[in-house]
Amino acid sequence: MQISARHRRIIPSTQFFSQHPIAKSHTLPHLHRTRTPTPTFTIQCKQHEQHENETKISSVIERLNSIPEWVDGIKEGGMKKPKSLYTHIEWVRHRSSTRHIRHVVSSLSSRVTISLIPPVFIFTAIAVAIAAYNTAVVCEWFPPFMPLLHASSLPYQLTAPALALLLVFRTEASYSRYDEGRKAWTKVISDAKDFARQSITWIRGADNVHLKARLLQYIMAFPVVLKCHITHGSDMRHDLGTLLHEDDLETVLSSQHPPFCIIQFMSECLERVHLADSKQNILDSHISQFNDSISVCERLIGIPIPLSYTRLTSRFLVLWHLTLPIILWDECEWIVVPATFVSAASLFCIEEVGVLIEEPFPMLALEQMCTLACDNIREMINLHNSIDDNTCTKQEILSYRVGSNGTGWRNRGKKSNCKICEK
Repeated sequence: MQISARHRRIIPSTQFFSQHPIAKSHTLPHLHRTRTPTPTFTIQCKQHEQHENETKISSVIERLNSIPEWVDGIKEGGMKKPKSLYTHIEWVRHRSSTRHIRHVVSSLSSRVTISLIPPVFIFTAIAVAIAAYNTAVVCEWFPPFMPLLHASSLPYQLTAPALALLLVFRTEASYSRYDEGRKAWTKVISDAKDFARQSITWIRGADNVHLKARLLQYIMAFPVVLKCHITHGSDMRHDLGTLLHEDDLETVLSSQHPPFCIIQFMSECLERVHLADSKQNILDSHISQFNDSISVCERLIGIPIPLSYTRLTSRFLVLWHLTLPIILWDECEWIVVPATFVSAASLFCIEEVGVLIEEPFPMLALEQMCTLACDNIREMINLHNSIDDNTCTKQEILSYRVGSNGTGWRNRGKKSNCKICEK
């Protein structure tokens, strides 16, 4: 093969530039092109993959952390949901022979069941990990020095009664608080209706009409104000909009303690009403009972069950279920997984119920109780007006039929003997 003259001219020049010492340091760029090193590209790829893995791990962690927030959101939403008082229809349904099926079907939507997802999931996953590890050790997939995680069940047999007592006492203490809150609110509603009844009947006269109307407004407003004071997320302005005048409402909303403000309003009204001392003392005693009810409710809100007792129960449950797969491995092997699931779901459910009813007021139908009390007081006012008119009419008729001179007819020009009409 022959090389053209053009190529013969280029080859020597190329050899010259490659061999000459000065030309080596002044090599033209187009004759010696630089290439990107392969290791740099490999390092960049590894860094990119590592960044992607870290992103995936962080996203998984964020999703796992969002599960407790989701569970707590559902639980708090259920706590704020208005409760209803039972009627005869609800009691018949409550005693129904199919209640067990209904309770099982509705368990998936129960906030108690949903609140068990984090602890039950965690302890079941730990049981799966321990069972997988022990299986690998038994199958000799690990080195011989790796120990088998198992232990005697005797310590559990000795400590099981202590755990049962902790759960029973914890639940019983919570129910005692719930029962005390229920009784306190029953007394509030009863005192409000009795206070209104006596005020409607005893306070008379044209000069007391305005004070009587204001006093009845404050009596109806007190249970509502107390309900808003002890429950989270209540709209006091909305609830009191139809019960108080605008100036009174602004005074109540601007006060640091709205229930005490309503009590002070009632005390001022009673001070200006013209009544006998005995009757005024009886009416004032209802205000004192309102004050006692406020103290009971604030004590239940501000002072929980001793925190050391609650923490002890929680720690005992956690340690119990952490070691439960190890204790049951010799007898159950892989059955430790469903056994741990059932045990955690049962015991943590009992503990969760105790925590829920420890704060009693979200579990009570306070809104319906306040509405019912206001309706009853309004009905008392209407009944009083109706009965008062009928009594005056009957008294007027009797005064005409039975005259004071014994003739059987009322003397002409004589005033009526109806004391109600005179007042």
